Amino acid sequence: MNEYTRPKKAASLLERAGEIYDYIPAVRTVDRRAPASENLPPETPVRQVTPVKRRPAEPYDGPRVIVDRDKLQEAGFIVPDGPVTGISEEFRIIKRQLLLAAKGSQKAARVPHGERILICSAHPNEGKTFCALNLALSIAAEKDNEVLLVDADFAKPSILSSLGLEGSKGLMDALADPQLPVEDCIIHTDIPGLAILPAGDQTNADTEYLASARTEQVLNLLTENNPQRIVIFDSPPALSASPASVLATHVGQVLMVVKADETTETALRDALSLMGGCEHIQLLLNGTKFSPTGRRFGSYYGYGE
Repeated sequence: MNEYTRPKKAASLLERAGEIYDYIPAVRTVDRRAPASENLPPETPVRQVTPVKRRPAEPYDGPRVIVDRDKLQEAGFIVPDGPVTGISEEFRIIKRQLLLAAKGSQKAARVPHGERILICSAHPNEGKTFCALNLALSIAAEKDNEVLLVDADFAKPSILSSLGLEGSKGLMDALADPQLPVEDCIIHTDIPGLAILPAGDQTNADTEYLASARTEQVLNLLTENNPQRIVIFDSPPALSASPASVLATHVGQVLMVVKADETTETALRDALSLMGGCEHIQLLLNGTKFSPTGRRFGSYYGYGE
């Protein structure tokens, strides 16, 4: 085991592989400069600026699409309003750490843009979409939050098919067309608290669109009037597609999925280096076979007994 892959606690079916390592501080200290007014000549009047109060977003009351619960269950995802399972308990623990970083607490300040969470992996087939969707379903069950799941894997989008939904306009369409409001691309589901933003039509300049100033404007629109919204991005694999590294510059948290016995140390190091645009990175160990301590989440509620 090495410092990148060894979990701090005993491995379970699905758990965080480690906290932020020393080489990536959770939040860098920002130097606070003196207010600009202190550097003005004495005779220069200082204009008082009144903060603009934003109106909270009105609750959505439009049409909703029906998510195929049977399809979710067959694929091993969390089923809304279903029984407590080992998977659902695992993601309850995972989401709590992410939500604390997004909101802040008495012990730690909130992470800037912590409400934007990127789920990534080094290579394909390591479980990033499985984790992104389960995390979204788990957060949707929160009483004080709602979640927007963004399919940002533009080359191979799979969120809609996993939910049994049909395709529509999405994030890339909103980035490419300034006249297309991004909110018009959001699909609201019959699962309370869960909405989907599809990937949209792939272009030959996906990375360039993501690196443009419009991307930050569009992402701000997703949350500026809705402080309760958590945005989760299902990213392309970091070592397979360039958009992942650009997306990392727009989010406050990155969750790197590491598949047990498959993700190599070299691949993990390379993937983490590409995620350097985000200062708050955590690892999630996926695909473990057993727990040395006998830890079995869900069994307390009767699951697996």
